[in-house]
Amino acid sequence: MSCKIHEQMEPTDKLREECGVFGIYDFSGEDVASTIYYGLFALQHRGQESCGIAVSDTKGPKGRVLSHKGMGLVNEVFTSEHLSQMKGDIGVGHVRYSTAGGSTRENAQPLVLNYVKGTLGLAHNGNLINAPELRRELELGGAIFQTTIDTEVMAYHIARERVRTKNVEGAVANAMKKMKGAYSLIVMSPRKLIGARDPYGFRPLCIGRRENAYILASETCALDTIGAEFVRDVEPGEIVTITPQHGIVSAVSYTHLTLPTT
Repeated sequence: MSCKIHEQMEPTDKLREECGVFGIYDFSGEDVASTIYYGLFALQHRGQESCGIAVSDTKGPKGRVLSHKGMGLVNEVFTSEHLSQMKGDIGVGHVRYSTAGGSTRENAQPLVLNYVKGTLGLAHNGNLINAPELRRELELGGAIFQTTIDTEVMAYHIARERVRTKNVEGAVANAMKKMKGAYSLIVMSPRKLIGARDPYGFRPLCIGRRENAYILASETCALDTIGAEFVRDVEPGEIVTITPQHGIVSAVSYTHLTLPTT
């Protein structure tokens, strides 16, 4: 079964009480799909309903995202053939918490969104208490939803903010001002990986490093599984941006964590 190449918006998952998110950017240009697989495998206890992976090649065509997702456990949804076809050095993955209702493939994450500024891949853990109001606002503006999840609401608001901000992290920050609830979020743009937590830090998100790669994950067990070292937790309300030029930059404290030279 081949991977899906996104040329327009693709549905995804929702989060509830507990889901697992994982993101990685390998500055050496190595493919990350297998690493995401093992990271999600370590986070499987956080969600057994569905899972997915989306990757992009930062040196390839801008806006081309490969993804695969499905219902079931990580080792049931992904085969070695799937992973070998997913070429890309930046990516995000998700495992969903099993709940009653809304258990469909369309509600599996990550969500991949194509819009005027390019593409966004999102994986999210938590929920928004004001999601109905935010959704209604978008619907009145003509938005057509393909899922029933909070993640799609978040994606639309980030994309809308991106049109009037100079960068993705600024769009995430503006969108977060509207979001009320408990969440952690990983956003993959064509050239950046961004992590964020709600202002109260109800949902976990940590930063790891392995050689020339940075990782964002719900729990440190995912870092241990892939041989990465724990750097620190993303702070409540913090937005971190990962790029080869600057390593990790915090939009809150502007703390720079750079990779050692080898």
